[in-house]
Amino acid sequence: MEQATSVLDASALLAYLNDEAGAALVEDSLVKGAAISAVNLAEVLSKLAEVGEDPQDVSDNLKRRGLLGGKLVVSPLGPDDAVVIAGLHRTTRAAGLSLGDRACLGLALRLRVPALTADRAWSRLKISVKVITVR
Repeated sequence: MEQATSVLDASALLAYLNDEAGAALVEDSLVKGAAISAVNLAEVLSKLAEVGEDPQDVSDNLKRRGLLGGKLVVSPLGPDDAVVIAGLHRTTRAAGLSLGDRACLGLALRLRVPALTADRAWSRLKISVKVITVR
């Protein structure tokens, strides 16, 4: 994939994987090329583990399906990202965003692409990244 056209948060990827409302919009983003932070991928794997899925099996399945290492680039976060993510805390606190949520937004800011989420609270944010709610 040349360049991600969007960044997925955990709720967006889970909507796609669970074929929930918004899955088609996420699939469209995946076809165009998307990114996810390693933090958000860990959140997805953790949520699936809560319902009995094995994180390694899920990861292997995503690779076989051409998502991980293909249509979905997993982006590590570095020290500069940590500063941006921490800086987002003040402006997103009222909306109740988690560290993972802010990691998604921070990556979207770095890549200068929209962030996709299933969390409607994000649509009220006053930040310099476009937020697309998938449902």
